[in-house]
Amino acid sequence: MKQTNVFKLIHAIQQINNENIVKFTKAFQYPLGISPILVLAELSSKGPQRQVELADSVGYTKGAMTNIATKLVQLGLVERLYDEKDRRAIQLKITTAGEKALSEAQAIGNELFIEIFEVLSEEEIKQYLSIQEKLVKGVQEKKRKDVDKES
Repeated sequence: MKQTNVFKLIHAIQQINNENIVKFTKAFQYPLGISPILVLAELSSKGPQRQVELADSVGYTKGAMTNIATKLVQLGLVERLYDEKDRRAIQLKITTAGEKALSEAQAIGNELFIEIFEVLSEEEIKQYLSIQEKLVKGVQEKKRKDVDKES
């Protein structure tokens, strides 16, 4: 029975995510998905970084990060910073236009979340938050254990 419920939960999560992606894509003026927006958020909060660092921090492959960076540069949302001493040492930096796009994406995201959660009571939101926090804690603990095993 538990297995069936897990698959129902996965399906429900996918339905909500898919609906949000469709709504977000229609509302957002840039031809970007969530992955590039996460990269913009990382650059906004931590400043210029090398693509390898960004790939590690957001959990993407180096190849995926190269594609994301190329698209963000082409749209003028990110710029490449070259080190005069080592031309191979390239960092990505969010531009003013990138900050504006990120702000717009966050505002749309907030609207979508408010729309989703408005059907829940205050008590249901507290329960949902508690469950999410428990899941995040479990994921973080598993990551720490995996890192400890590797060391």
